[in-house]
Amino acid sequence: MHQETAIESHPTALLLPLLDEDDLTALANDIQENGLLQPIVLDRQGRLLDGRGRIAACERAGVEPAFITYEGEDPRTYILSVNLRRRSLTKGQAAMITVKARSLKEHGVCSSKEQTARSLGEQLGVALAVMGRAGTVLQHAPDLVDPVISGAMGLNEAYTIAQENKAKANSAEVQLARLREEDPELADRVVEGHLTLTGAWAEHTERVEEDKRQRRVATRLLDELVPPLAQARGTRTFSRYDPAFASGTPITRETIAHALTALAEMDQVWQERELL
Repeated sequence: MHQETAIESHPTALLLPLLDEDDLTALANDIQENGLLQPIVLDRQGRLLDGRGRIAACERAGVEPAFITYEGEDPRTYILSVNLRRRSLTKGQAAMITVKARSLKEHGVCSSKEQTARSLGEQLGVALAVMGRAGTVLQHAPDLVDPVISGAMGLNEAYTIAQENKAKANSAEVQLARLREEDPELADRVVEGHLTLTGAWAEHTERVEEDKRQRRVATRLLDELVPPLAQARGTRTFSRYDPAFASGTPITRETIAHALTALAEMDQVWQERELL
């Protein structure tokens, strides 16, 4: 397999299989004889959208590649559109590439032009049912996604394995075992017949969300209180304190004592959690 170009590629472009050695050699020979007939396409940030194989072939043929810039607003669909129709890919490969591309959120942000699976499939000529099977593989057998894309495994075979994984994950025994790991008290209530498994998971989810909420509130509170106090150390801030200008309850020595206790407790927790 040939090496990739040093030019950064768009994440969706990286999903497409590289040309094999025979195809790369044939393309290099054609470029050497006829020149590069189709320029390399970059986005406005200089990332490669289309032409990884052509760049590699130009290097092998000793031909300077030509570049153009894509000026559209949907590089992901452009990459898929020009490649899925041009490359010799199976329906399974095309569907798997499309589904994985939809799952990519560049820089963790979903595009405002996010398309539905149906509209994207229609635009690219990929059947919705095949995309559905690919989606099941992505969710329940993610380790098989790349083998399907490369052609090492057929989509139908991967889909069968994904369905088996899904069934196992959804079984009551597995669900109860997971619940016991995450919340033993709720698992015991299920075993004792005081709570259904579905109800237990719903309550567990509520507990997790409430814990997240409390951690967010606590973190914001400490972020607002402790850094300003640390910054006041060694300044004249404390000597300038005037109860007449207090916006709330005036600070007393008792308040300071409680604050010192709180900081000592905070220091102890930080030590136990090995926080810097």
